[in-house]
Amino acid sequence: MNFMDLVSRRQSVRGYRDKPVEREKIEKCLQAARLAPSACNAQPWRFVVIDSPDMKDNVAKTTFSQLVPMNKFTLTVPAFIVVVSEKPNLTSQIGGLIKNKQFHLIDIGIAVEHICLAAAEQGLGTCILGWFDEKGVKKLLNIPRQKRVELMISIGYPASDEIRPKTRKDLTQIASFNHYE
Repeated sequence: MNFMDLVSRRQSVRGYRDKPVEREKIEKCLQAARLAPSACNAQPWRFVVIDSPDMKDNVAKTTFSQLVPMNKFTLTVPAFIVVVSEKPNLTSQIGGLIKNKQFHLIDIGIAVEHICLAAAEQGLGTCILGWFDEKGVKKLLNIPRQKRVELMISIGYPASDEIRPKTRKDLTQIASFNHYE
């Protein structure tokens, strides 16, 4: 499939078939993330794949609460990829301080989208999650206290093959040439 078809196909999936994801497919997604660019080649990430049924159920329970039930779909997710920030190299750290930018978060965003695009290419669906109990996830996965869990990605076979229409701003509303409009 060409790139624009792939980008059009990639969407946030919140319904999954009850079918495990083959590790080879997950590894292909991780390879795509590994090849993502990063500031000063810092590669400030670590990915923890959760595909054991008991562990994935426990991880899913960290994504919602009685007060915020919006992520209950995660109970049907076949696997998760947990994204942990690693300390960037010295050059990236210094550059981030000088420019007042968190380059490691930009880098992680690029790597995560590489995962999602690689998944879509293989017929898998994903949803990037930012709402979860970070302390709970760290405890379940033995992630050191000083580390940050930035995102989680649900991954599996979509329950539906439907590609929802994308509602996006017109290009003229988000882009201009040679000056800000």
